[in-house]
Amino acid sequence: MRLDKFLKVSRIIKRRTVANEACDAGRVLVNDKAERASYAVKVGDIIEVQLGSKPFRAEVLSINEYAKKDEAPMMYKVLG
Repeated sequence: MRLDKFLKVSRIIKRRTVANEACDAGRVLVNDKAERASYAVKVGDIIEVQLGSKPFRAEVLSINEYAKKDEAPMMYKVLG
């Protein structure tokens, strides 16, 4: 799954266009490396989103094409 779509489906970022723009601006890191929106997300990847005052770090646990609101947080584990 593309990085921008994963960020939207998992509800880390609410809109895919915002996720795409964040990737283009270099605000999304995967395994400590800035990645493009087309990056193929894999289970075990560490995603860091730098929007707002403090960065958000999460480990990818599962990849689903669609997730309901209560299922979305199960796609990742928040890291300190």
